[in-house]
Amino acid sequence: MMDFLSQGGYAFFVWGAYGMTLVLLVAEILQLRSRRRTILARLGRLIRMRESGVR
Repeated sequence: MMDFLSQGGYAFFVWGAYGMTLVLLVAEILQLRSRRRTILARLGRLIRMRESGVR
């Protein structure tokens, strides 16, 4: 098990790469969720404006 975790002496680079990938994936997901909320809010305002007759 320790051989696997040490990655032949390159554990810092290997696990660092996995860690960085995980961090970037989580950041991407959070950013996409934020953009989605913003777009939905804008669409909601646009629909309300059109329903009230404001142009």
